[in-house]
Amino acid sequence: MRQIKIIFTIIAASILAMPISNAAEFAPYGTAKVDMHDMPATNVVFDVNYQDPQKLAILYNFIKNTKKETKGNVVVVSHGPELRAFAKENYEKYQGIIDKMAELSSEGVEFKMCNNAMKAAGFKAEDMHGFITVVPAGFPELVYWQSKGYQYVNPNPLSVKDVRYIDQPQLKK
Repeated sequence: MRQIKIIFTIIAASILAMPISNAAEFAPYGTAKVDMHDMPATNVVFDVNYQDPQKLAILYNFIKNTKKETKGNVVVVSHGPELRAFAKENYEKYQGIIDKMAELSSEGVEFKMCNNAMKAAGFKAEDMHGFITVVPAGFPELVYWQSKGYQYVNPNPLSVKDVRYIDQPQLKK
């Protein structure tokens, strides 16, 4: 029985040591550096043009995270198909998202909507929720805010949640 315990201990120790000995094989470039520096207050303008209005939920997180780090003012310029989510007539369908956008607005985030895109989609200013400001055109609005020193952000609405496991579904917890 004692020999079995010794053998088991040796096998267990060698199994546990494998990832450590193999780690060097998979890290020919070393380990990432960490630089969690403070940022100066920086104003940002988000360029939003999403095919799927549901992606605004990801935008919410982008804005929250960016605002936390930059500590500056935030402007969102909407000029794509996502604008239909901001229409009062679609509130029931997009309520969760619109409530989050309204929350951001109450925290000082400004929402600007392209009049050209809105008209092309068949909407008028009075069709939109009250925290929206309609502006003449989306691209010139982005230029306007950049001319005031705002830094341009064009967030791709892709979530990174569980991206680690996309190619390795057996590892997903």
